Amino acid sequence: MSRVREKQCALCDKSAPVLYRIQYDELGEWIFVCRDCWNQVSQDNPFYLYGGTWKAHKR
Repeated sequence: MSRVREKQCALCDKSAPVLYRIQYDELGEWIFVCRDCWNQVSQDNPFYLYGGTWKAHKR
């Protein structure tokens, strides 16, 4: 049986079923962002690092 979890995007504060764990600035802090924000901060960003995918539906 799966369970549904909830988490918000660290940049736009919207809840999303899939979030991406990333670093995107010189501080290097890990945050979770939605697909829209991920597309914006990952493009041509020398500080960008991908750290995995979080899903609301966990087995």
